[in-house]
Amino acid sequence: MGRWLFRLVALAALIALGFAAWLWWDMRSWRPDPALYPEQGAVIASGTSPARYETLNAIGADFVYLALSGPGGAPDPGFAARLGAARDAGLEVGIVQPFDPCLGADIQSARFTRMVPRDGDLLPPAIALIRTAADCNPAVSDAAVESELLTLVNQIEMHAGKPVILKLGQEFEARHRTANSTARDLWLVRDRARPDYAGRPWLLWSANSQLVTEASEEPIEWVVVQR
Repeated sequence: MGRWLFRLVALAALIALGFAAWLWWDMRSWRPDPALYPEQGAVIASGTSPARYETLNAIGADFVYLALSGPGGAPDPGFAARLGAARDAGLEVGIVQPFDPCLGADIQSARFTRMVPRDGDLLPPAIALIRTAADCNPAVSDAAVESELLTLVNQIEMHAGKPVILKLGQEFEARHRTANSTARDLWLVRDRARPDYAGRPWLLWSANSQLVTEASEEPIEWVVVQR
């Protein structure tokens, strides 16, 4: 009996390992069906290896969002060149501003307004709400986080001239319930499975955070639009 139980456990572990390996391999190239999501694009993070924007366009990207580094990070002297290269490749371009709950809105919006031109042709800017205040030192209350976020939203919208999109992580949403307290389009994040944690419809979905393509030496984040 013990030998059969051992064999069953070993077989189950082998199957689980095989499934995990298949899923990892499949996710390297998986993208949502373009028949369901005709508009697709990518996020290019600051500090990554240079992307080949013409290749992104060739493999099906209609747009790209360029992510800024956080206020505490190093400056991004190549930002203007990345913006120009993406446009030259025929891609629509937007900017992602990461929100740091440990810092005030002014220092964060100052970085955005200094680097991002006032340009009506840019896509609506996005604010990435991924990190919570759990590890802030000194501690920051949830009320303070929500107040600074609202200020940042207003400051970036004033500069951009259009409403922001909230790129809302599941942990941040669970803590602050931002989806229902802030009336902005949502950008949700979940590999492969359609996200539903916001409780209302979303506009953008980061469907694969580790897509391997010819457009970059590093995996990129693949995004689709829901109309």
